[in-house]
Amino acid sequence: MIPRIEILSKKKLIGKRIKTSLTDNKTHELWRSFMPKRAEIINPISSDLFAVQVYEPNYFEAFNPNTVFEKWATLEVTDFDNMPAEMESFLLSGGLYAVFELKGHDIAIFDYIFRTWIPNSKYDLDHRPHFEILGAKYKKDDPNSEEEIWVPIKEKNSLK
Repeated sequence: MIPRIEILSKKKLIGKRIKTSLTDNKTHELWRSFMPKRAEIINPISSDLFAVQVYEPNYFEAFNPNTVFEKWATLEVTDFDNMPAEMESFLLSGGLYAVFELKGHDIAIFDYIFRTWIPNSKYDLDHRPHFEILGAKYKKDDPNSEEEIWVPIKEKNSLK
């Protein structure tokens, strides 16, 4: 699987966040809280959902499935005006990303990305948020579901 490489511009997102880990995964709780309220966001750019993960700088170097990180359920917006109650703004920094297309729900793709693709590519993982775009072809729990996995990268030996 070869990703496409994209330069992302900054994005304004509005949504909800939660602290979670891979072993104590609260993703379902986060989305269950966000989805009924997403219609309150009056200035979305599209209906695409952004599932954002914010990791501490050494998260992947000292990987432990019990390590807590921040997860967001969001929509991209034109501005941060008229923020719905119980929601927060998030500015997704731009930059270079490897974009992987996932069909179905095979989480083995993450093992491939971090253990095979990145080590054998001309890129290193960059310390910026990771995210998935859940667009029109995303169907929860459907084997035909499609989504995009955006992994922040930088060229090897880059000082950025």
